[in-house]
Amino acid sequence: MSGANADYFRERIAARLEELGAEDALGRDGQSTVELDQQAVGRLSRQDALLSQSMARATQARRDAERRALLAALARIEADEFGWCDDCGEAIPPRRLELDPTATRCVSCASG
Repeated sequence: MSGANADYFRERIAARLEELGAEDALGRDGQSTVELDQQAVGRLSRQDALLSQSMARATQARRDAERRALLAALARIEADEFGWCDDCGEAIPPRRLELDPTATRCVSCASG
């Protein structure tokens, strides 16, 4: 991959990592301990609050997995291995990397 392309993907990945950090900050409140205030008017039931907390934790887990994949892609860029299929060794089409910079397999290998 050329230096310009590597720089482009490096910047895209860094921008997405920054977005994930901002999303983490927003999601922290949803993961906090659920407390039920029986006196408050219009409060969600404890069960609804627990469900909301569970969904926030699942969303956080997906963000963490995406973060790990993005950091692995950055490591591949630095090792000059980015854009090459892990299975067959052929170049991954730029359009595929544009859609998913964490892709490690070409379309042929990914589809089986």
